[in-house]
Amino acid sequence: MSYAAPPKRWFIRAFGIIHWAVFRLSGGRLSNSLQGDEICFLETTGAKTGKVRKAPLMYVPYEQGVLMVASVGGTEKHPFWYWNILKNPEVIVTHRNRRMRLKARLATPEEKPRVWPICVQAYPPFAEYQTRTKREIPVFVAEPMGA
Repeated sequence: MSYAAPPKRWFIRAFGIIHWAVFRLSGGRLSNSLQGDEICFLETTGAKTGKVRKAPLMYVPYEQGVLMVASVGGTEKHPFWYWNILKNPEVIVTHRNRRMRLKARLATPEEKPRVWPICVQAYPPFAEYQTRTKREIPVFVAEPMGA
């Protein structure tokens, strides 16, 4: 699928709120995929507010945890959760009905060339998103606590 421009931030925010509500109300039976690709829900602690923030992400399993791609559809700004994780790296990722407590960190410059193809294989539009933006799309590696 090809898009002419990245989606508007208000649309992304509204999409996330609606997706989370449907997921919760259905007990995880609905809103666990997007056009056939699996999604997960990320919970972070707000960098400024300290409140729990939620966002749907494409699900990219990696070793015992997940990879989290901060693409925002190829927009020029990082997603809110990027800043939250930098300040508070402990996150919760819910995939279907499995909740995982993880610690997230940015992929190192040595890791990024290895993990980016895994992300693109899981969700091919990530490659197109990178062509839409001047920023390098960050990838977080989220691993079980104590790993």
